[in-house]
Order: sequence, then C-alpha cells, then structure tokens
Amino acid sequence: MKPRNQTRVSEFILLGLSEEAHMQPLLFGLFLSMYLITFSGNVLIILTIIMASYLHTPMYFFIFSLSFTDICFTSTTVPKMLMNIQMQSKVITYEDCITQLYFFLLFAGLDHFLLTVMAYDRFVAICHPLHYTVIMNPKFCSLLLLASLLLSVLESLLHSLMVLRLSFCTELEISHFFCELNQILKLACSDTYLNDSIMYFVAGLLGIIPFTGILFSYCKIVSSILRISSAEGKSRAFSTCGSHLSVISLFYGTSFGVYLSSAATPNSRASAIASVMYTVVTPMLNPFIYSFRNKDIKQGIRKLFN
Repeated sequence: MKPRNQTRVSEFILLGLSEEAHMQPLLFGLFLSMYLITFSGNVLIILTIIMASYLHTPMYFFIFSLSFTDICFTSTTVPKMLMNIQMQSKVITYEDCITQLYFFLLFAGLDHFLLTVMAYDRFVAICHPLHYTVIMNPKFCSLLLLASLLLSVLESLLHSLMVLRLSFCTELEISHFFCELNQILKLACSDTYLNDSIMYFVAGLLGIIPFTGILFSYCKIVSSILRISSAEGKSRAFSTCGSHLSVISLFYGTSFGVYLSSAATPNSRASAIASVMYTVVTPMLNPFIYSFRNKDIKQGIRKLFN
C-alpha cells in the first residue's frame, strides 16, 4: 500500500453522479421527482392495505412491510444527495457517513429477506393451499418479519463496526452519491483484509442461501402449477405470484448487474450511476408493479379515493 498522509477523519466528500455544474439542476429535479413518486406510491400501498380489511392477509402483510422498507431504503440516500446539490456542498461528516452506511445496509438486507419470505408465502399458498391458513398464521408471519429484521440489523451492525476500526487518509473523496461500503474500504489506510473477508462471507451466507430458497420455492411452484389440469386454474395460480416474481427479477437483476459491472470495470463513477437502478428506480417501480398486476390492490385504491 502506498504511504499516504494519515489523519483523524472528520468528513468525507461525496462526488455524486456528476461534477459538472450545469448537470446539478437536472439531477436535482430528476431525483426529487423519483423520490416523491417512490414515497407517495409506497404510502398509497400502505394506506390501501390498512384501510381494506380484505387485504389483511399474510401476502399483503409482507407487501406492506416491503413498501415501508422501500420508503426507508430510499430515504437513507436520496434526501442527503438532494440537500448537497441544493446547498452546493459535497461534504458528509464521518458520523453521518457511518450512520448512512448502517441504515442503507439494514434496509437493503431487509428488502432481501422480505422477498425471500414472500417467496415462501407463495410456495405455501400454491403447493399447500389447504394448510395455508394454519402454516401462515399471524404469529408465524410476525416471527418471519422479526427474524428478517434481526438478521438485517446484525449484518449492518457488523459491517459498520468493522468500518469503525479502520483509519483513513487525507484522500477522502467517495466516487458515489452515498456512503457505499466498497467505496469507504478503498479509502482506508489500514489493512482491510478482514473487512473484505467478512463482507464476502456475509454476502455469500446471507445472500446466496436466501436466493437459493427463492429458486427452490419457485421450482416447486412451477411444478405444482403444471400439474393443474384447467387453464383457468393455471392462470389464477400464476397471477398470485406474478407481481412478486417481477419484483424479484427487478431487484436481483439490477443488484447483480451493478456488482458484476463494478467488478468488470474500475470506473467508480459508472458503478455509481448503475447503482441508481436498485437504490432508487426499483423502489419507485415496486408500487406500480403491485398495483398494476393486482386486482385486489386496484380495488382497494379505488375504495380509498372514494
């Protein structure tokens, strides 16, 4: 490692998506619009599920939780970016950066686990319909949510504490619009081998295993649907998991795309632009996917406005 001046870090510089002055108003308007759409869309889903009693089922309980998580997920990064553009400042304090990192990892992990739990819910509903209400009882659903939250808290806390042990140099520019873990580790003067090892181990353990569970659930779901004799029954079964499958494809497709592209190219700015897809665009599109493909949600929204 090259010797660099080492000091007690008090703040980082978020370079954002573009350093060109004429792009800042455009970025501000674009991200403000996407944030408002994300916030209002997910709040609408939440209010619809609360107000419509027929939506008080396990599936919509998890959709409610996912919408709330998406609001928190985007709120950890976008408001700070908008404030920096508005104030023409790129500074984020060390404490704020670690806090942002913690909550970003927390809600990203919770998103991940909720999608896994929702896949299990659809598996039980389609493969074991007669036992669905017994298996997916309110107590068990609450335990699944609590377990997802606990795992996410432990994961984000572990990474945040590991970052606290690092010392940083005078080169404190983060080529991103938020405090992303990989970018922070690149700025460290101290050895990051342990951080990298833990990061990849946790990503494998809490990433690959749930994703494998999702694939297993949908393999069983497809197998069960193909055994249904009537075309109407197959269509109804597919429609119950179509929205969730679309959200999974969008979330994992954009996430894997970002990290594969970042591994293939050293361009941090290009990686930051690509990460907009899963940090901002995906939470914005989720409410549209659930409302567009779900008759119960659309009916609930109409009743809500009437």
